[in-house]
Amino acid sequence: MRQLSARLAQGPLWVQAAAALLAGALGALSHAPFDLSVAILIPLIAAFGILSIARSTVAAGVLGVALGAGYFAVTLNWITEPFQVDAATTGWMAPFALLFLSIGLGLFWGAALAFSRWACARAWVLVFALTGAEILRAYVLTGFPWATPPQALVGGVAGQALAWGGPHGTMLLLTAVAGLAWSASREWTRVAVVVLGAAVIGVIPLHVSDSLLTEKTVRLVQPNAPQDEKWDPARIPVFINRQIDYTADGDVPDLVVWPETALPYLLEQAQPAFDVIADAARGAPVVLGIQRSEAGRYYNSLAVLDATGQVTQTYDKHHLVPFGEYMPLPGLFRRLGIQSIADRVDGGYTSGPGPQLLDMGTLGMALPLICYEAVFAHDVGASPERPDFLMQLTNDAWFGMRSGPQQHLVQAQMRAIEQGLPLIRAANTGISAVVDPKGRITAALALNQAGYVDALLPAPGPATLYSRTGDLPWVVLIMLGLIGAVLQRARTRRAQPIDAPAPEA
Repeated sequence: MRQLSARLAQGPLWVQAAAALLAGALGALSHAPFDLSVAILIPLIAAFGILSIARSTVAAGVLGVALGAGYFAVTLNWITEPFQVDAATTGWMAPFALLFLSIGLGLFWGAALAFSRWACARAWVLVFALTGAEILRAYVLTGFPWATPPQALVGGVAGQALAWGGPHGTMLLLTAVAGLAWSASREWTRVAVVVLGAAVIGVIPLHVSDSLLTEKTVRLVQPNAPQDEKWDPARIPVFINRQIDYTADGDVPDLVVWPETALPYLLEQAQPAFDVIADAARGAPVVLGIQRSEAGRYYNSLAVLDATGQVTQTYDKHHLVPFGEYMPLPGLFRRLGIQSIADRVDGGYTSGPGPQLLDMGTLGMALPLICYEAVFAHDVGASPERPDFLMQLTNDAWFGMRSGPQQHLVQAQMRAIEQGLPLIRAANTGISAVVDPKGRITAALALNQAGYVDALLPAPGPATLYSRTGDLPWVVLIMLGLIGAVLQRARTRRAQPIDAPAPEA
């Protein structure tokens, strides 16, 4: 590692940027569809290498952006898929969306490296700064924490750290391991840290007791309606009848869940369909995604139907997708001829009031999540009370046929681990799944397959540390660390004579 860094240190900035871009891209191998989880150490260790060779604050920032852009461009390549649903209208936006998104997210990493170089170029500062960058990425401009490095840990023993630290505490730990690997004074020590870290992340499996199950059966319905056919009048009856047939088949479950926007009607116009669905459910309650309107505003919602087909509860999605379900600065983009790609109503959807619980009778209280809302750990943690299970309705057809839906499922598994709660997930094209409180999938229906899956609902686990504390302790800790870095810079400058060189990492 050090030899390569020394050679790069002598090269021009563009060569260093190309190496950073490559290191970031290799880190993307840690996520679906590759799932080589140990690869997440590559960009994190590379970040410390960048800090050691950057000749200035600006150079550190540029190299940090390149590192992040490589990582996000490969991991989030699925972002081009929504633009291909109506390729004649929006296909031209796809490469620009990937370019701007990857560079925009890379700016967070670039800021972390620039700050660390400016402060005192010490490895410990970068541990705090990179974690702080990921915290900001989860919140700034409504947030987009997709592909946060801890996402690579789900499925192994290291992923259980999410239960005590959530994504940000786990990020701090993961970055500290990378920093230790880089900063160790002896070569054998560095190798030992890397090998041990890789073993914990990608080799040591999760060995815990089998999931504790309730006696309640949930049915997850997956119609597999491709997005380019979902609203086709000729195909709509096929997908509706498919869902009704799956609901009516076999033994009667305790709960039936259909995916996001499972019906093409507005809620207030759908009672005839609800009556048919209730007959098919044979007394079981049904939860389904549907759009609704109120006072001229439209909502991406879900409805709970009782045994008679009456709507007993509704929930409106509150964390909407910018440029998908609504347009920031709509007047400006309307003049540019750019419209959102996922909404079915003029002007986009209106945000709901926030997280709420649904009373699912003998199954307990459920926290509903519609699609993208499962990406945000702090949204799930904002539940007014601790639910008995999490319930996600999603339409991952927007995310393409490969990595997007797989990565979205992993994030749902993260939320289960963080809260110590089971999660049930009905997805239009997949992957529909039941997840236990340890993040393990107990039942699933494969991607791009029509059908349904019946499974026993796992029992909730004990409340986790993260479910009690949320992000606040980590935000405070990161702020203290960054303030300490600023004070360290001030002390160093006072102790140095004028024109003295900056300290090395």
